[in-house]
Amino acid sequence: MSAPAPSPLAIVDAQPLPRQEEVLTEAALAFVAELHRRFTPRRDELLARRAERRAEIARTSTLDFLSETAGIRADDSWKVAPAPDALNDRRVEITGPTDRKMTVNALNSGAKVWLADFEDASAPTWENVVTGQLNLIDAYTRSIDFTDPRSGKSYALKADEELATVVMRPRGWHLNERHLTDAGGTPVPGALVDFGLYFFHNAQRLLDLGKGPYFYLPKTESHLEARLWNDVFVFAQEYCGIPHGTVRATVLIETITAAYEMEEILYELRDHASGLNAGRWDYLFSIVKNFRDGGARFVLPDRNAVTMTAPFMRAYTELLVRTCHKRGAHAIGGMAAFIPSRRDAEVNKVAFEKVRADKDREANDGFDGSWVAHPDLVPIAMESFDKVLGDKPNQKDRLREDVRVEAADLLAIDSLDARPTYAGLVNAVQVGIRYIEAWLRGLGAVAIFNLMEDAATAEISRSQIWQWINAEVVLDNGEQVTAELVRKVAAEELAGIRAEIGEEAFASGNWQQAHDLLLQVSLDEDYADFLTLPAYEQLKG
Repeated sequence: MSAPAPSPLAIVDAQPLPRQEEVLTEAALAFVAELHRRFTPRRDELLARRAERRAEIARTSTLDFLSETAGIRADDSWKVAPAPDALNDRRVEITGPTDRKMTVNALNSGAKVWLADFEDASAPTWENVVTGQLNLIDAYTRSIDFTDPRSGKSYALKADEELATVVMRPRGWHLNERHLTDAGGTPVPGALVDFGLYFFHNAQRLLDLGKGPYFYLPKTESHLEARLWNDVFVFAQEYCGIPHGTVRATVLIETITAAYEMEEILYELRDHASGLNAGRWDYLFSIVKNFRDGGARFVLPDRNAVTMTAPFMRAYTELLVRTCHKRGAHAIGGMAAFIPSRRDAEVNKVAFEKVRADKDREANDGFDGSWVAHPDLVPIAMESFDKVLGDKPNQKDRLREDVRVEAADLLAIDSLDARPTYAGLVNAVQVGIRYIEAWLRGLGAVAIFNLMEDAATAEISRSQIWQWINAEVVLDNGEQVTAELVRKVAAEELAGIRAEIGEEAFASGNWQQAHDLLLQVSLDEDYADFLTLPAYEQLKG
């Protein structure tokens, strides 16, 4: 008996967009509908499993490597599929949203890879979802250019051989796309919308260009979620007549639970795996989220005090490199989020030194590449990796067999000397309000205090506020963190922003709304799993 025809999808509560018919074709929507029919029920089961696992962590305050998959870890015979030529050298990757200007600039940046982001660096307005897909199609057909309306400066693509390879990041499993629903009114997971539209329109086109459909997979919490993605890839390739194994996926190890399943995640994706990435802010957010009621032992200090040299972060990154290289996969380092200042050379000098030290450390530790958020940082990161790699495309031959990481090492939060400070609380409130305000205007990547911030930043900010209140943390100035103190700091920040930008700009923004939303997700007794869930309900467009 043949499978039933996919339910038609309806576009709801969305204004028509220029050229949307090029993306939302009948054939493309039928493909997304079939992905939804086949895989959303399993997605729902895995989200329920997340909640069960979180309840178990709340009960035990611990995690361990899985006993049921010990055989996979002990079997030295398996490797991931060899990297395609276009993904063999990944020494510098630039990240950013898929707006038209960023698309041109990222491809031209000199980085080896561009993470074209539909996730944390993009607020999921319908316009961003659809026009982001259009911009990538236009890039592959070389029909993209951009003229800045303010400066009049024009941007066009360099020669094909000079362009970065695109690795596209869809939304995480937890987010739905409210503008696309099935016949029963159920929204399609955003991950399947982003992946499906991109794959359907571009997989063959990319093969014709000598590349392929490559993806970053965010917010993965277990090898079972990786297995779901692998099944999506197998089906998609078969449906579109693309050879099995064409897809390549790099998984962000940005949840604490995934850190205990790195080998299993690679195993599940082995025909389609490309590597793992160390995602710092979301990783810290995940630690706080999962161990938020675990007491003083799990209280993180100010986010900027948790560097990658912290013992528990070092354990995580060293284990990631060892795991990847043991299995023939790329190990990709974390983000350099600094945004150069055109007005302050001293700020640039200090920041560039920190970026260089961070990238030197990653290259010397065995990473095969790393992330930057701004084109001006590409040469600095490139230099760090060039020094170690030379003419080699990667250093997967460095097996790091000297690394020994025990389960407890990944949770040794209390090995840090740093403690929460009043300045750290103020910064968390400042960044949280400023980021959420921009997100509500449709901007997912925002420069705040010379750092490129995305949704992961706001997540760690609000999670730390929640944790500090509930753990009754006493700050360096002797004050205990309470809801009243947080409200006072937030009110002062809101007044400061009003004075800084003026009454007219303040009134035209979403500042009060952002303030209220930050307090909601920071102070509510029931901790919201993701800030973007209640925020999406308030996002217009």
